[in-house]
Formats: sequence, C-alpha cells, structure tokens
Amino acid sequence: MRAYAVRMERGSADLAGAQRAILALLARRDPGRTICPSEAARALGGDGFRPLMALVRDAARELVADGRIEVTQRGRRVDLDTARDAIRLRALPPQPRGD
Repeated sequence: MRAYAVRMERGSADLAGAQRAILALLARRDPGRTICPSEAARALGGDGFRPLMALVRDAARELVADGRIEVTQRGRRVDLDTARDAIRLRALPPQPRGD
C-alpha cells in the first residue's frame, strides 16, 4: 500500500463512505493538490477497487454539488458528467456562510 493511502473500515463502501474516503485523502494533501478517484476506491476496496469506481464518481458528484470539491483534467475544471479520460479531484476552500 502506498504511503498516501487511507484505509477505510470494512463496510464503508457506500456513498457516505466514499465521500469520507475522498475527503480524507484530500485532507492529507497540500492545498490545491489532487487525488485520482481510484485512490478513494482503493481505500474502500483494496485490490478489488474497480467495481467501486462508479460509487466513488457518484460520491464525487455530490461533493461537487455541495461545493466541497472540483473535478479537473490537465489542471482545468471540468464537468464530471461530460469529462472523458482521466479526471482528478481537488478540494475547494470552505465557503463563508451567509449567516
């Protein structure tokens, strides 16, 4: 297992678990740095990560909608639903609340 990996507890391969894996991996990176969605899938499923890729993409989609992350390709923001080829996930700075 690589040094950057975050191992999630067994049974956390659901949408909320995938979101936690994405956010945990991003929290371990320097600001502005990215992760590959497969890193989150590996944190959830180890070597059997491939079937979890759709779940991780769904989790990323919700985190994008919540304004917590963005999806990039070659350093540019892209739409997850129209992006082709490899994508990366990057944390967004917290937005000030309008209380």
